[in-house]
Amino acid sequence: MRLAAIDVGSNSVHMVIAEVRPEGHVRVVERVKEMVRLGRRAFTTGRLSAEAMDLAVRAVQDFGRLARARRVDRLRAVATSAVREARNGPALVRRLRRETGIAVRVISGLEEARLIFRAARHALELEGGPHLLVEVGGGSVELVLVHDGRPLCLRSLPLGVARLTERFLLHDPPTAREVRRLERHLEEVLGALLDRVRHAAVLRAVGTSGTVNTLVAMARAARGEDLGRLHGASASARELRRLRRRILAADAAKRSGLAGIDTKRVDLMPAAAVLLDFILARAGAPTLVACTWALREGLLLDLARLRSENAGGAPARRRRSVEALAARFAGPNPHGRHVARLALSLFDAVAPALALPPPARELLEYAALLHDIGHAIDRDRHHRHSCYLIQNAELLGLERIEVETIAQVARGHRKQAPKPSDLGALPPRLRQVVRGLAALLRVADALDRTHSAAVRAVSARFTGRRLVIEAEPRGDDAELELWAAARRTDLLARLLERPAILRQRASAEPAAVGLPASGAP
Repeated sequence: MRLAAIDVGSNSVHMVIAEVRPEGHVRVVERVKEMVRLGRRAFTTGRLSAEAMDLAVRAVQDFGRLARARRVDRLRAVATSAVREARNGPALVRRLRRETGIAVRVISGLEEARLIFRAARHALELEGGPHLLVEVGGGSVELVLVHDGRPLCLRSLPLGVARLTERFLLHDPPTAREVRRLERHLEEVLGALLDRVRHAAVLRAVGTSGTVNTLVAMARAARGEDLGRLHGASASARELRRLRRRILAADAAKRSGLAGIDTKRVDLMPAAAVLLDFILARAGAPTLVACTWALREGLLLDLARLRSENAGGAPARRRRSVEALAARFAGPNPHGRHVARLALSLFDAVAPALALPPPARELLEYAALLHDIGHAIDRDRHHRHSCYLIQNAELLGLERIEVETIAQVARGHRKQAPKPSDLGALPPRLRQVVRGLAALLRVADALDRTHSAAVRAVSARFTGRRLVIEAEPRGDDAELELWAAARRTDLLARLLERPAILRQRASAEPAAVGLPASGAP
């Protein structure tokens, strides 16, 4: 089933189109956006401008045509703060229905917060916590305190960045007095609520709007990172404080030159920087995580009527997302599934010796399932293409650092072992984990060299100063697999600082010997 959702917001009109599979997986196939600025001056005059209304109508007309071209089965459209508050908002809704054929429903702030929560819960790991969801629109801010995947409170407040800019930040760059007035206003409206959030000891804030995510992108650019996939990326409260100083010191022309900024939001970034800095500091949230799913994706989930999206909890959501990516590029993927089973058997035997933490087991399985998807692009360099596809996929439920770990392990399943230059996006504690998981995946992949499951199962044990890996053949002949695996034990042997021996089960003689680390006995 193909669905579409349109969000007529105070800054932009967005549409997202997605396919919903029978098992409940949602795959976004298209996102489009038009900046129409319905909220410009609307929050001070109480009316939507004729120009902005014309732009909104044209955007919805274009999106309707695109939805028809994409053969969308069902579409839902909503409008938020600017239309909700403007005296001529109902006139725009009537005009949209008359000129586009699309019925746009004006939703309340609390309904907006509920849909944002639903989308973020589906797209990110929100177990444990508590976590603070933050959606910053042009007219309103939605805050949701989440613990163990459940909302403890939902609030919608008239603190959107277009509203704050027009009311408080009248100069460019803003004066110190204007910033102080804005901060006093935030204290009056948000102070007591954020004190309760701080008392709950939130682990992090999660940003679900374009304005918030622009700040995360700017923080990443300041660190010299490739912007790439934004979903799951993070910025520390300290980085946001530094960004605030840079943004407030620059006029619009200079802000346009700041790395990572969305130039269509240049005029709104001073208010956004002050607002987000205030929220994180007052709530005591150490980091802000970007979530690219928001109101419109929440609409999609409602439209799909998914009742079992949280069946099995976060692990099930993560697995569905990985398996959908594998199916998209590798079809039924029998080789990936068999390699995953072999790799997990090796993990269970040697993880302590490689200092691999238990959570790494799940990441190894996902890397095994996805290690060959790069074949869809090119055979010879498929390990690199697999890495790229994983890094840029929408793997819902997985943190960005987990996605990067999976990608690098998949890349390391052939050719050269992972090098320090490949792992720069990972903290030092995870770089050795990647090398250990890649070492296991290299052997497991080789044990299915012919993609025929000739090796039914594998086991491993330490005998004296060596690791003995025993392969159980499905028939009489697994010599090619044993030969291939013996050539892939070099990294595993180096990490263990002992030889790795391949044997066919019940055989008295070793089939092959891996390369021990230099100086290993």
